[in-house]
Amino acid sequence: MLMTRVMPCLLLDHGKLVKTVRFKNPNYIGDPVNAVKIYNEKEVDELIFLDISATREGRKPSFDMVREIADECFMPLCYGGGVTTLDDIELLLKIGVEKVAINTYAYRDPQFIKKASETFGSQCIIVSIDVNQNVFVKSGTEPTGLDPVVYAKRVEAAGAGEILLTSIPREGTMSGYDLDLVSSVSKEVKIPVIAHGGAGKVQDFVDAVKNGASACAAGSLVVYHGMNRAVLINFPSREDLKDVLAHFDTPQTKV
Repeated sequence: MLMTRVMPCLLLDHGKLVKTVRFKNPNYIGDPVNAVKIYNEKEVDELIFLDISATREGRKPSFDMVREIADECFMPLCYGGGVTTLDDIELLLKIGVEKVAINTYAYRDPQFIKKASETFGSQCIIVSIDVNQNVFVKSGTEPTGLDPVVYAKRVEAAGAGEILLTSIPREGTMSGYDLDLVSSVSKEVKIPVIAHGGAGKVQDFVDAVKNGASACAAGSLVVYHGMNRAVLINFPSREDLKDVLAHFDTPQTKV
């Protein structure tokens, strides 16, 4: 495994695999379990699934759907969406999820991350931070007015083990990561930062790591193919990733 992790970040909407652009206009991609089977064959390092409608609709995670995904998944799995209680986290971990991403409720209840990390260990608690100048919650629909660096330091102090940092204006555009955002947050926290939002080519991973990211997540790049964005579940070859990222895999890389 490369120390610089590269992982698909896939979106769920009522049990369907979708892809958005700037958090809007979800486009149907296919069945999430079938996608997992393909990523198993591609031997990806980790897999992230985010339910984009659970929090907006005020509902719990679709535990049966997550269990079905986890049963098929051969690699470490992260799930986020609708998580509001320690019981939610406990059940997700029991059904096979290794990491739980928390977004809105980390903002609503600042003590929740502290309680979660103390109960289950910080290694399985990720705080998802969505940014459009300031931090947004509720699937990018509600601004908080918080500076992303200030908020990142706050959730780190609360016990988060990682940060999934998403640029809303770049998400789904395949135009490259917001490197200023990645750099500004990464240099102010000691926990790993997963860059997300904008990956369009392998070189974008290199640029993110150069700017402090410990890992990279990609959406459109791994579900589309070609200029016309034909749906194709795919992933860069391990050889291609090693060629461009191997020299970053030093003990100094945050993992």
